[in-house]
Amino acid sequence: MANIKTAISMQPSLYEKVAETARKLKIPRSRVLVLAVEEFIQRQDNQLLLAQINEACQDAPTAEEKRRARRGRSSHRLVVEGEW
Repeated sequence: MANIKTAISMQPSLYEKVAETARKLKIPRSRVLVLAVEEFIQRQDNQLLLAQINEACQDAPTAEEKRRARRGRSSHRLVVEGEW
């Protein structure tokens, strides 16, 4: 896949940190920026997923779900104790 060139603006102090990191890792500055953007996007995706999971887990179980859970625990106990 072809790369797309873009121009960005940043404070000189941040540019120096990017340049220093690139020198230490012996990679181009653009690669440092790509890695940083990829990580940022992954963190955002993870935070969104976590929020969705937390929202789904906030739903209280229905009476039927509670009954099924009790029956499941009882059946599981019988199997574990060898009384099945």
